[in-house]
Amino acid sequence: MDADLGQPDRRAARRTPRGRRQPGARRAGVRRVRRLRTPQRDRDRARRRARGDPLRGLHRPGRGRVRAARRLRRHPLTRPARGPFVTLPDPSRLRNVTTRSISPENFDGSKAGGGRATEGTGAACAADLGQGWKVSPSVDVAGLSTVDLAAIDEPGRITHIWLTTHRSNWRSLVIRAYWDGSDEPAVEVPLGDFFCNGWGTFAQVSSAMVAANPHGGFNTYWPMPFRESARLTVENLADRVATVYYQVTYETGAEVAEQVAGSGYLHAQFRRSNPLPLKQTHPLVTGVEGRGQYVGTYLAWGVNSPGWWGEGEVKFYLDGDVEEGFPTICGTGTEDYFGGAWNFDVPGRGYTEYSTPYLGMPQVLRPDGLYRSQQRFGMYRWHVPDPIHFERDLTVDVQALGWKSGHRYRLLQDDLASTAFFYLDRPVANRPALPHHDDLEIAGEPMEPMT
Repeated sequence: MDADLGQPDRRAARRTPRGRRQPGARRAGVRRVRRLRTPQRDRDRARRRARGDPLRGLHRPGRGRVRAARRLRRHPLTRPARGPFVTLPDPSRLRNVTTRSISPENFDGSKAGGGRATEGTGAACAADLGQGWKVSPSVDVAGLSTVDLAAIDEPGRITHIWLTTHRSNWRSLVIRAYWDGSDEPAVEVPLGDFFCNGWGTFAQVSSAMVAANPHGGFNTYWPMPFRESARLTVENLADRVATVYYQVTYETGAEVAEQVAGSGYLHAQFRRSNPLPLKQTHPLVTGVEGRGQYVGTYLAWGVNSPGWWGEGEVKFYLDGDVEEGFPTICGTGTEDYFGGAWNFDVPGRGYTEYSTPYLGMPQVLRPDGLYRSQQRFGMYRWHVPDPIHFERDLTVDVQALGWKSGHRYRLLQDDLASTAFFYLDRPVANRPALPHHDDLEIAGEPMEPMT
């Protein structure tokens, strides 16, 4: 009984002998309110059941939560996006994959094949220690010659490349990649430009796909899938020997073979306009045919005149746009495309370098009052979260515009060197001829002493 009102204690009637509320018991004076069923709610419930509610059961303990977590990973609304470069693999998941690595210490990546060299560029240094003590850490590439960095004869995917050489070789060494036995390279780019250091002077790059670390430690994480074979080479366009240290890591196995069967091939193309012809645009990609997605741009921009230089637009002509004469995707300015704004000009600091996972201007080279008389910039944009898809063909270009009196655009004739990255459904694409060694030269370097 309620001592004050002389009424039965409803709360006591709802409790167990230990004083706990019975399951499903209602509080005194509180009615359970049911949601009215409507045709729309019935349809929503049926739709959720048909596709399986990905969150159903997550609040339950034990097996219910485990089953719900499995549904969450498989559900089309919540499972990770699949693709060669969209998401990182779960490092805790055990995969049916074999990891191999090719370097001067293991030229073919064979199992237990590393550190066996008895001759190499480090043999003299290891004379007191012998085999297994860094006998072959690098390769010497003779002038006007080509060496194979890696040759793989099974389905796989290159996941990482590390490479370094003296900075004087960054424009005279050319890296190439051939997929599935093709005679033509899909990748053909001067070494420094491939790793976002196109001006022969080191710049720290801290991006998701390319990392350049002190002092010239070049890394790339662009996935490079292939269905049959892969071949990487380096050509030395100069007449002097270049020493190259490198390591190419790749994956093989049944799981990888299944994945790469539906992947595109990585392509990288280099172009240089120096100077850019008057009233013309600089091409990044021209007339690429096939189905694919554009994933990145590195642009080394040398200014040949005073004033602001980055007012030009980047334009993407997709699937027949060239015939129409107008692009589907048209930017609003060069600095806008690379994720900056207002001329990259921070008050009190001027041009300001930055490097983020997908956007950056990591390099600003200012005039030194002597041989380097012009400003130079290095910029990148990786379309990894936002790839630009095309079904039939692709052309990309960039304008070079500044300002003149009356707030009018000024046509520029600057030095533009671009590297374009894209994935394509075939190992060969329409590509430009690589410029002659003299046309790759970076002017303004200090003169060698006269003897």
